[in-house]
Amino acid sequence: MSGTPARSRAITIDRPGEHRLTEGPVVEPGPGEVRVRVAAAGICMSDREVYDGHRDPQYVRYPVVPGHEWSGTVEAVGAGVDPALTGRRTVAEGFRSCGSCERCRSGETSLCTSGYDETGFTRPGAFADHVVLPARLLHPLADDADLRAAALLEPAAVVAAAVRAGAPEPGERIAVVGAGTLGLLAVQLLAAVSPGELTVIDPRDERARQALRFGASEALAPKEAAEVHGRYDLVVETAGAATTAADACLLARRGGRIVLTGMFAPGAVGIDPVHLSLSQLTVRSVFGASSASWSYAVRAFTAGLLDPAALITHEFPLERFAEAVALVGGGGAGTGKVLMRP
Repeated sequence: MSGTPARSRAITIDRPGEHRLTEGPVVEPGPGEVRVRVAAAGICMSDREVYDGHRDPQYVRYPVVPGHEWSGTVEAVGAGVDPALTGRRTVAEGFRSCGSCERCRSGETSLCTSGYDETGFTRPGAFADHVVLPARLLHPLADDADLRAAALLEPAAVVAAAVRAGAPEPGERIAVVGAGTLGLLAVQLLAAVSPGELTVIDPRDERARQALRFGASEALAPKEAAEVHGRYDLVVETAGAATTAADACLLARRGGRIVLTGMFAPGAVGIDPVHLSLSQLTVRSVFGASSASWSYAVRAFTAGLLDPAALITHEFPLERFAEAVALVGGGGAGTGKVLMRP
């Protein structure tokens, strides 16, 4: 194919704690596939877990090119793919859902029964110059979309899944537990539904101030949260800390709703079943995002309801991956979203 770049670089994690910058021929997209030139790719705690060897072995396959939060431009299309996609700015779903099982056909693509398969964990991801994936997973963006900001649309889609599960209504009292990337994106999406109150609970002063700028009406430290137990119609948990699932349930009013979005480690404090039963709480959880949630996030981004760029604090070339991944989970209070820029 004329105009095909000669070589492509990628970060490959061979095994926990060992990575290298590799270079090889550019992969041509097969039937139904596209090749995307990566503009930016975010690093999250899941990537750090892959690097450190702490991810559940069922959800990673070494050696692996990580990178599941990304944006880019379609560079080439395979047979059977609309040539008009070439040159389009885009993001894409990570889950390689089968599209034919009962759950997929019901629209719940993040619950595909064909087994776990995800870009950046079991398939080559976007810590690379290029990524190749099925065209059906693309969510094309506006021609003038900010690709740097769009790299955060994967966590935004996870938050969109939480918002859709929580079904917020105007005037409700809503709490967000945690003000990391997921929490701050949740504040932005939830502020758009005009809640009566929107409280953020996080120990970090700078994150609390940022949440207020994004539309929260109040920010509390965890030690102050006991004063508002039983207050909220909806609680969206985003921190994934040892006690935050149990804490979120205490914040909800009787008959309230809780959505767990954070990724918990083994040994986290469980939810009290007596409190759950007597308070008649509805608890949902989110892992990844369905196609519908991706569409929700992309629409919100296009409409200007999301400002992901404000969360980005650091950007690195592929050659400095070791520095970049060390910041995730290990940076100071001023470390927000870290991007790789191939």
